[in-house]
Amino acid sequence: MDKLIITCAISGAETTKAHNPHVPYTVEEMAAEAHAAWQAGAAIIHLHVRHDDGTPTQDKERFREVIKAIRARCDDVIIQPSTGGAVGMDRDTRLQPTGLPIEMATLDCGTLNFGGDDIFVNTENDIKYFAQVMKERNIFPELECFEKGHVDLVLRLYRQGFIHAPLHFSFVLGVHGGMTGEDRDFHFLRESIPEDATYGVVGIGKYEFPLAELAIKHGGHVRVGLEDNIYLEKGVLARGNRELVEKVVDMAKRHGRPIATPKEARRILGMKEFDHERIL
Repeated sequence: MDKLIITCAISGAETTKAHNPHVPYTVEEMAAEAHAAWQAGAAIIHLHVRHDDGTPTQDKERFREVIKAIRARCDDVIIQPSTGGAVGMDRDTRLQPTGLPIEMATLDCGTLNFGGDDIFVNTENDIKYFAQVMKERNIFPELECFEKGHVDLVLRLYRQGFIHAPLHFSFVLGVHGGMTGEDRDFHFLRESIPEDATYGVVGIGKYEFPLAELAIKHGGHVRVGLEDNIYLEKGVLARGNRELVEKVVDMAKRHGRPIATPKEARRILGMKEFDHERIL
């Protein structure tokens, strides 16, 4: 079994300081939270950016500023910008951070109801377009799937040559409108991907730590962070992303699963070497 890759989603686009005062908005707050998560054991920082007032943005220059600040403090951490953005953004707005020298990004693999009237739109042509842009720019895509149909679409596009190996899936479970995060859901998705593919789990809210433990036990990888869950345990707010990462590290120790460094994570996922001295 490979070492465990921990991703930390430090802020997201929707969680606010009203939910948890430790959600970062400013460049300095983002860099500090990323550094704390990296020190605790996160190999990958999943990155949304905000304006200083907390408004989500996909602005390329804001990403540049935040990525530069994180790189200055976190050595070789893998920085994974989101191309999901926020509900209602168009393709090219969402793709702005891929115009920077980055090594990895998310690729959302299907449309989903996000509660109320919100619909997170990812058409088949959107997915093909995003995949092509990432291929041209040598960016490794993390294939975010919120339900089984998204997995099936990825595999069809892979057979057709629009998505390329190595395949790394991210099962995002517990979103309203998507699959729940019960044990059966985890196993259904895990058993639906090719044997040579890798995967991680993203449990939303109460599903974060139960899914993390399942992934640890069954050879998958784990994402935690204030984007997905603001509590360390029921009723107890996490005092930053570090505590969420530390809880997964402790869980992994109990199961005898060592934690992967960023260098080891790149090898496990089949990523290319990345020059961190590239100028932003």
